[in-house]
Amino acid sequence: MPSSLTPPSQNASLHQGITLSLVAALLFGASTPLAKLLLADTSPWLLAALLYLGSGIGLAVWRALRAVRSGEAATSHLQAGEWPWLAAAIFSGGVAAPVLLMFGLSRMPAAGASLLLNLESVLTALLAWFVFRENFDRRIALGMGAIVLGSVVLNWPGQGMRLDWSSLWPGLAVIGACLGWALDNNFTRKVALADASFVAMSKGLIAGAVNLLLAMLVGAQWPTWPIVLAAGALGFASYGVSLVLFVLALRHLGTARTSAYFAVAPFFGAALAVLLLGEALTLGLVLAGGLMALGVWLHVSERHAHAHDHEAMHHSHRHVHGGPKDDGHHDHVHEPPVPIGTQHSHPHDHAPLRHTHAHFPDAHHRHRHG
Repeated sequence: MPSSLTPPSQNASLHQGITLSLVAALLFGASTPLAKLLLADTSPWLLAALLYLGSGIGLAVWRALRAVRSGEAATSHLQAGEWPWLAAAIFSGGVAAPVLLMFGLSRMPAAGASLLLNLESVLTALLAWFVFRENFDRRIALGMGAIVLGSVVLNWPGQGMRLDWSSLWPGLAVIGACLGWALDNNFTRKVALADASFVAMSKGLIAGAVNLLLAMLVGAQWPTWPIVLAAGALGFASYGVSLVLFVLALRHLGTARTSAYFAVAPFFGAALAVLLLGEALTLGLVLAGGLMALGVWLHVSERHAHAHDHEAMHHSHRHVHGGPKDDGHHDHVHEPPVPIGTQHSHPHDHAPLRHTHAHFPDAHHRHRHG
């Protein structure tokens, strides 16, 4: 018989995951209007490199300062089998996807490319559901559909904007970029229990270096240092901190749900453009906001509970023993015992367990359904 368990932190974990993903979307969405201000003084490809490098270098400095303050060496907490997943995420989302996007953008209207980029959240969810077997139901699918539809409405070209689809290859390249980022999102879930700042730092440094090399090869001109510093600071916040929060949200919500919340980033960017750049408050913006709000509500109001099995597992991540933040899945023994409420990180084992409680496809609930 399954035991009944209602972890005191279940709702807190859900709300924390939602908050993390929405703040990540806010930071990433803000990058578009702010980067637009910088594009007057540097090329798009070089700006992309500076944003990634700003993310990687900023997080490297932050990790070094954290290690000095704590007196402990900075570690990745990656298990031996997780390195290939991180490498695949960096290659698909940090190296291949930007190159494909640049190829497409150079040969098709930007409005068409913007429409196609909305496929990232759809492809992320489809991969999570049908390849990586993350559970979903009609409510989650409808919520994802509402958010994506809102994003399409937000990016739909206005009157007088004509799309020229003279060739399929540019569009296929942008779709390939979306697929690269969708794979990145799902691969990153495999390392979501590792140090999130290490994951984001690695992506920033490697992708930034590759983009910088490519930008130099195509003849990009180095901008003034104020522009370089501004781009680096923007990259640290909108790519580095945002990605750290995204990885942390994956632990609580799983890939599809985190990506669904993150898909509201275009709305945040458009709202900031209205306030910062003085762009018009259009009917499309209002309609998109309503659709995205509906999608977020469908996800927030989800209730998923059933008897499920936990297989034996060995991994390392930060967790809590006892108290209101205990998720009910970390009752392993410590010698000597640790005080209630202790939060720490170390390799630990999970014994097989069967019980019933409300849960989401977080790091400890990746069981199959049906």
